[in-house]
Amino acid sequence: MENPNHNLLEVKDLRKYFPVRRGVMSRVVANVKAVDGVSFHIRPGETLGLVGESGCGKTTAGRTILRLIEPTAGDVLFEGAPVFQLSGEALRKIRKQMQIIFQDPYGSLNPRMTVGSIVMEGMVAHGMYARDERIERAQKILERVGLDREHFYRYPHEFSGGQRQRIGIARALAVEPRFIVCDEPVSA
Repeated sequence: MENPNHNLLEVKDLRKYFPVRRGVMSRVVANVKAVDGVSFHIRPGETLGLVGESGCGKTTAGRTILRLIEPTAGDVLFEGAPVFQLSGEALRKIRKQMQIIFQDPYGSLNPRMTVGSIVMEGMVAHGMYARDERIERAQKILERVGLDREHFYRYPHEFSGGQRQRIGIARALAVEPRFIVCDEPVSA
């Protein structure tokens, strides 16, 4: 049985600065401090919300924690593993356990893939299940998020913003992660 007192995720002094470049040589003249010294921990089963005005760094913090963008400084430990020091297979295994629901359901779904392919993409990448079982699981996940099994064969452009957001949620849930960053999941 899992120990509820251990940290699932620990963020220590996370910093992400974006350089401001000027001139012909693109010299760095300043930095925009998108995330500056953020620290927190989350135990299994807990929910944490980052609240702040638009542009304050919430999205950047989430993307940096997942290592979708590289940090300037700080540490992130996922079940004790140092996320920023991992590479190759070790990083791939951690990424299966850490998923994201993107803020923009329009830009985050490949318009050339069916909804079923989008939802199954992570399962395929991580070698989860046989093909028929992946299809069945993906259809069940679609139902779980309030869509129909028949939506499996349709394309993202055929859906409203809210439905696209549900597809993004289904995609994140498909690999059964332990941790999900929800970047304004109800904004659509």
